[in-house]
Amino acid sequence: MSAPKKVVLAYSGGLDTSIILKWLQTEYGCEVITFTADLGQGEELDPAREKAELLGIKRENIHIEDVREEFVRDFVFPMFRANAVYEGQYLLGTSIARPLISKRLVELAAEHGADAVAHGATGKGNDQVRFELAAYALNPDIKVIAPWREWDLSSRTKLLDFAEKNQIPIAKDKRGEAPFSVDANLLHTSSEGKVLEDPAVDAPDYVYQRTVHPEDAPDTPEYVEIGFEKGDAVSINGEAMSPATILTKLNELGGKHGCGRLDLVEGRFVGMKSRGIYETPGGTLLLEAHRGIESITMDRGAMHLKDELMPKYAELIYNGFWFSPEREMLQAAIDASQAYVTGTVRLKLYKGQARTVGRWSDYSLYSEAHVTFEDDAGAYDQKDAAGFIQLNALRLKLLAARKRRVE
Repeated sequence: MSAPKKVVLAYSGGLDTSIILKWLQTEYGCEVITFTADLGQGEELDPAREKAELLGIKRENIHIEDVREEFVRDFVFPMFRANAVYEGQYLLGTSIARPLISKRLVELAAEHGADAVAHGATGKGNDQVRFELAAYALNPDIKVIAPWREWDLSSRTKLLDFAEKNQIPIAKDKRGEAPFSVDANLLHTSSEGKVLEDPAVDAPDYVYQRTVHPEDAPDTPEYVEIGFEKGDAVSINGEAMSPATILTKLNELGGKHGCGRLDLVEGRFVGMKSRGIYETPGGTLLLEAHRGIESITMDRGAMHLKDELMPKYAELIYNGFWFSPEREMLQAAIDASQAYVTGTVRLKLYKGQARTVGRWSDYSLYSEAHVTFEDDAGAYDQKDAAGFIQLNALRLKLLAARKRRVE
């Protein structure tokens, strides 16, 4: 690959991406544009601007953008229409943020006439795959630089030496080993590494950042009503809110009651297994409520087919194929299934649990007249079931007769 002349860097303002910024300048002698996304990670982002300026980046080349609404509206909500869960448990909080970051990197590269983008993901994880597949899907000619796969800064000591040599500020707490690594956005927090690497050892309480311990949650349950329109949450307790505001409020409610904790050993796309501690309080409430409203508004056949498609859809997102034709095909089917998924769900939050305790909709398929144990006034003729059973039993009878004949 020829040396890039101008690079757009996914920049957090932290030590690692600051080292990457300086490394790009010294290794390639290229101009660097920084992009910092406010995805609701809960951190002050102004220091990222200050540090970029300190490292010689022109003010017009520093981009810090609040993308929380776009993140929830165009990425999180479409994913939750599918009830996407990876390996039966993981709500894909890190995975779903990567395509948005890549999208903005590629867009900024076009705006600035840059010929490359760069990220700080390591060569062991999934994020390198997600960033790069998304970038190539959006611009097949873009160059992607992954410093962790190229440089010889193979230890913490070498990184700190490089930082000191290049006058990159080092926070005092960065001179020692961080107890674990954290990735956060409005949907979740993900903690991995160091004290969490032994999957046989319980995670320390200090790892959890968004949820109280369920045992310490309020002793009184709390009820919350979530309104949906065509599969997307639109209100909480009758108050209309924007997508990001809804997820923020659900995070607050879920965190207060200890909902959404997960200790998971997952199969990474690159082949190894890793242990992560995830907190997805708002997403846990949203998933429970969405399944609740689907239960009364979706036909059985459509719902069961959607549930069969979901693992493939979740795997595509986890593996970085958000911008693939197969994900878009599945999304079209999923979105079509949500045409009548409109109504309200009541959840009960208590000691780490979020349970559906009520649901109603103008589009409900639930017919009390058909299922009642009392007189149904002719809504359902129970004699019809006899022929239904006989037709479904016919092949089973033939199989049983053959077995009896040949054994």
